[in-house]
Amino acid sequence: MKKILMIGTGGTIASVSTEDGLRPGLSTEEVLEYIPSIKHKVFIETKTISDIDSSNIRPDHWIMMANAVKENYDKYDGFVICHGTDTLAYTASALSYLIQNNEKPIVVTGAQKPINLEVTDAKTNLYDSFLYAADDNSSGVSIVFDGKVILGTRAKKESSKSFNAFASVNYPYLAVIIDDKIIRYIPKQEYNEPVIFYDELFDKIGYLKLFPGIDPELFKHVFDSYDSIVIESFGVGGLPDYIRDVLYSRIADAKNRDKLFVMATQVVNEGSNMTVYEVGRKVKLDFNFLETYDMTLEATITKLMWILGNFPHKFSITKELFYSTIANDVLNV
Repeated sequence: MKKILMIGTGGTIASVSTEDGLRPGLSTEEVLEYIPSIKHKVFIETKTISDIDSSNIRPDHWIMMANAVKENYDKYDGFVICHGTDTLAYTASALSYLIQNNEKPIVVTGAQKPINLEVTDAKTNLYDSFLYAADDNSSGVSIVFDGKVILGTRAKKESSKSFNAFASVNYPYLAVIIDDKIIRYIPKQEYNEPVIFYDELFDKIGYLKLFPGIDPELFKHVFDSYDSIVIESFGVGGLPDYIRDVLYSRIADAKNRDKLFVMATQVVNEGSNMTVYEVGRKVKLDFNFLETYDMTLEATITKLMWILGNFPHKFSITKELFYSTIANDVLNV
């Protein structure tokens, strides 16, 4: 029988009703008691590292989760992390960078409804997560939710209330789980190197999403306040002409001050390509900056945190690592 460590962090799955609304209130052991049948399939032990709403998750918590896995890596066959849904995709991405080459499965799951309700998705999600974590053909970081298995670097929450809350962006589902059976679409990832753990993240990253009529003065504030800046452009990488002068001056200044500029797209699927239209092509040709291509925003932010937290802040190094495929996070460079 496989041995799995269940790591509790709080979230809706462990929440109870209060006068002020839902808040985490069930212990990790109490959550597990709602799926008693799983104990006949896997041996489970529990560990709690926090008891918070996932809106309160910060990079420090990702380090705590990674360390919990690291400290227990040789003791268990797999890991299931219970987590709130709002920042779950960020956590799965962050763990994909903090824990690399991991042959053992690390499953992140949660629920749209607390597990103590009569109508809830929590019991199925948690049960399926243990099934997947205990399977010989599972490895790496993934999300199990609504019967779907999503690669950790490719997940995005797209529904705020529905049980099918998460989508896999620009990448197929790894598998689906139906009636206790795992139907795989992507084979198990094999690694030639031993597992490696990282314990640093750099969180001084600015983010700005373009919208029609955006005040160019916002660029000055963001570029002055942060060492690394991610801008979500229109479409495949369009930038409005009226912000170009300010943007050019800020990019040039950022380069002189060793700041990092990353261009993303606010369109979820199919990725960016700034060379397609004139409104993006000129900026791409005139300046050295990074482009996200088919990466998710969650992967973009957490990958930058990992790179800048663990390696020298040199553009050549950051560029090489950013465009290196890790856990299939970027394929269309």
